[in-house]
Amino acid sequence: MTILLLAEHNNAELSEQTAKALTAAHAIGGDVDILVCGKNAQTVAEQAAKLDNVHKVLLAEADYLEQQLAEPVAATIVAQSKDYDVIMAASTSNGKNIMPRVAASLDVMQISDIVEVVSPDTFKRPIYAGNAIETIQSTDDKKVITVRTASFKAKAGNGTATIEKITPAADPSLSRYIGEEVKKSDRPELTSAKIIVSGGRGLGSEENFMSILLPLADKLGAAVGASRAAVDAGYAPNDWQVGQTGKVVAPDLYIAVAISGAIQHLAGMKDSRVIVAINKDEDAPMMHIADYALVGDLFDVIPELEKAL
Repeated sequence: MTILLLAEHNNAELSEQTAKALTAAHAIGGDVDILVCGKNAQTVAEQAAKLDNVHKVLLAEADYLEQQLAEPVAATIVAQSKDYDVIMAASTSNGKNIMPRVAASLDVMQISDIVEVVSPDTFKRPIYAGNAIETIQSTDDKKVITVRTASFKAKAGNGTATIEKITPAADPSLSRYIGEEVKKSDRPELTSAKIIVSGGRGLGSEENFMSILLPLADKLGAAVGASRAAVDAGYAPNDWQVGQTGKVVAPDLYIAVAISGAIQHLAGMKDSRVIVAINKDEDAPMMHIADYALVGDLFDVIPELEKAL
């Protein structure tokens, strides 16, 4: 069994999502190669080479790979695919953008968002917003897989894999990069944070959301999340949304403030190690799945908690 894992990176630093997806790859078994597509990404390749039990790192560099657009990256993967039984990526924005094109080009189904490896051809994945877990077996000669990394732990790496430079596939020139707007923040990235403080519509306004939750998050060194209801109400930006249609997270500590616990939200955070719920409604679904549930008025509880810290 040979496996090709697409690296998640920004041309300067390898994302922890790659190490988590690598854990899933090792569960399948066999030699795992990591493909780094980018521009001036030698540092990323060196970081990937240090991950645990990596056979080799393939480095494909070109100007048109700098932004990792789906078409040229997918073409490069397909060009290498003859040597691999399994092609994998983390279920990030990049992975979800690139891997369907790979699967279509190879004329195989994509196995999306796996949360467990049962055997080399059998996997578990959530359906119905995480309310059910589906076990699927693939008979395709090549398997194209995305990994829900919240379900896998990254392992400390001390590897010494070789780095091999390869020639990327030609640019199909089907799309072009225009620009991007990236918000800078001193807080941890939501998907990799160890602690997350999340707020819901019960906070009542954007002013309350920011003035109450942000100081608490700053004291805890936490990322800030939000329910879809809070985002739809304009209390928080879209990139803070946690849930089925937002980001899937699995921090060591998840503090849910005034979040009722709709199915769609639970699907995005129920794998958190410790869940703390603060809500005045003791019958809210979130209170029943929480490890610690505090019934009370958030406008009294949160300031007290912040003072205690």
